[in-house]
Amino acid sequence: MTKSELILKLAERNPHLYQRDVEKIVTTIFDEITEALARGDRVELRGFGAFSVKRRDARTGRNPRTGEAVDVHEKFIPFFKTGKQLRERLNTD
Repeated sequence: MTKSELILKLAERNPHLYQRDVEKIVTTIFDEITEALARGDRVELRGFGAFSVKRRDARTGRNPRTGEAVDVHEKFIPFFKTGKQLRERLNTD
């Protein structure tokens, strides 16, 4: 599902809201999650999962084409861990 598909689905389920308002709501939620992660905070949505940031140390890697050693700088990556309710819902038979 893309962001625009999510907005359309939410607008269909909430006919009392204008689509532009639904778009603003979804964008605001995503922006707040992004800003919290940028600050290094953890974002937990009960029953769905938790977003956090993991640190990858600097290391020496290899260029796959030439085999030459390359310095890879430290970086931070987003990480998502599913919540118990989501896992259970996905794995019901």
